[in-house]
Amino acid sequence: MPDTEEIDGDVYVCPRYLAGSTAVGDPALEPLLALGFYLRHDDLGNAYVTAPDRKIRLGYLPEGDDDGLWRINAYSDRFGPPAWGVSFNDQCPTEFVTAFTTALAAAYQAGPEHYLAQPGPADLELDAFHAVVPLINRGWKIQHPQWGALELQTPDGMAGLEYAQCRLDAEKELTTLQARWYMWGGPRTSSRWYATASTNTPIPLVTAITESVSDPAPLPRWKDQMLHSLCESAHLVPITSPPPPVPTPLDVRRTALRRAPALTTRSIPRWSTTTTPSAVLPARRSGARR
Repeated sequence: MPDTEEIDGDVYVCPRYLAGSTAVGDPALEPLLALGFYLRHDDLGNAYVTAPDRKIRLGYLPEGDDDGLWRINAYSDRFGPPAWGVSFNDQCPTEFVTAFTTALAAAYQAGPEHYLAQPGPADLELDAFHAVVPLINRGWKIQHPQWGALELQTPDGMAGLEYAQCRLDAEKELTTLQARWYMWGGPRTSSRWYATASTNTPIPLVTAITESVSDPAPLPRWKDQMLHSLCESAHLVPITSPPPPVPTPLDVRRTALRRAPALTTRSIPRWSTTTTPSAVLPARRSGARR
């Protein structure tokens, strides 16, 4: 178990899709920066990360024009339009973004055939189903079928995924919520988090998000920094140090053997420079000497 002093929070939040954002972007940037991606900032505090070959670009935009805090695009032609785009808003748990950037870093190391891989042309929906499997395996339910869309939700109805099965406008996928993949979470009374992924986003990268969103492991948070509506809806467990282990009979025996011996006359030192009360002589009478 990790040292509680190393955990960034005072409560564990479950389910994790109700944890809210940490408002710290460093963990999600680190997987790319570790590969030598170039980082720069503008005067407003927005951060921009670019791959060495200029074919992957990430924007962390706390001072952006909308709530799209994270925007990640990949390019087959560095001077052309994006081949795919993914976004996360400012309420999204940072761990979901980190899961995506970690998978993206691995794909970038593997080469363009991985980070620019398009869904299989033979059966797009069958290929996309791989990203849905983690949700189904963890109890998410398919909702009432509707034309042109596949929708799943958690049993509590506080997180969901929508997969568009119809033709979409490529530009709107990158600039609006009308994307091939749309994920969301949070109670209706709160500002919900969302994440989008466009049509040609590699399925393993989308799967990294769905795996993280549905992971049953809780997330640490500072309770005072969470939205009130999330605190009311989620299950919070205080982060405390583990109790000391219960001593075994062998531990008790070893402790008894190590006990100090009882005080005896043999343990009293024979010589001492300290005068004891019993050794004080009676005071000599004062008077004139003879």
